Amino acid sequence: MASKLFVGGLPFSTSDKELEELFANHGKVASAVVISDRETGRSKGFGFVEFENDDEAKSAMQALDGSELGGRKIVVNEARPREERPRNNGGFNR
Repeated sequence: MASKLFVGGLPFSTSDKELEELFANHGKVASAVVISDRETGRSKGFGFVEFENDDEAKSAMQALDGSELGGRKIVVNEARPREERPRNNGGFNR
């Protein structure tokens, strides 16, 4: 079963590849994605890493939570399911 981790506090210059390389030292990474703003394409400073193995994900979380990357202290937690939010209709109620 795959385990997904949330990674916060990333330097805005971090790429998907750099995120994957950081976590690959702790196991087989299935995917690594830095989240970007839709309009500007600029990183939002967080991302998600998915491992193929739960034990490897836990090991990575313990090893990397609180570590530094690019001069910033990163936070690594288990990812929670995305919360559904009401759609914004541009301020118009119909």
